Amino acid sequence: MSATQSARLYAQVREAILSLEITPGERLSERGLEARFGASRTPAHAALLRLEADGLVQREGRGWIVAPIDIREIEAVAEYREVIEVAAVRLAVERASDADLAGLEDLLEAARPARDEEEGVRSGSDFHVELATLAGNPFMVEAVRASLVRLARTRWLEVRTPQAREAAGAEHRSMIEAIRARDADRAATLASEHIRSTNARLIERLNEQLQPLRLRGLSVVGEADAG
Repeated sequence: MSATQSARLYAQVREAILSLEITPGERLSERGLEARFGASRTPAHAALLRLEADGLVQREGRGWIVAPIDIREIEAVAEYREVIEVAAVRLAVERASDADLAGLEDLLEAARPARDEEEGVRSGSDFHVELATLAGNPFMVEAVRASLVRLARTRWLEVRTPQAREAAGAEHRSMIEAIRARDADRAATLASEHIRSTNARLIERLNEQLQPLRLRGLSVVGEADAG
């Protein structure tokens, strides 16, 4: 087994899970992956171990299943993010230099346009982590980073379209403008609205796919609430 073969299979299975081609709750096996992706058993085993570390699959008995999507967890993380990131934005208004903000703007511009979901999730995560860094509080940075890791799988759904990725980017730029103007109240409001709108788009996307995916065996904990 070459490292290239193992990495390729991991990437293929990961993308299939993130795009919901392989559904939450679906059973996986090394032999099944061998047949589906034309791989040998050793790369299949290695891929499953990496996906387990990512939180995308979990063991069930002697086999594996794709980890369920927990709607309640998604909503709870969004609430947690809002508290942390609004506070971080207020501190950034006080502590970030103009050079810091210019660097954040450069980060946004370098990521445009995000060509696909992978780039959309990565660039969005980079922005939020770097923005938290400007607050000067390492605990906030770690809280934001950990929250985004927990949401990485479902955030794929929220950035499926170029329009959704551009909407997120526009909201990011508005936040920078408010911080540059040293308007803490506006920056905090924009941060709150961004997190809520992002979560609403995600829940809407889940609602769109919930019923057909259940018919295919989707395992979802909790109910999506678009309201």
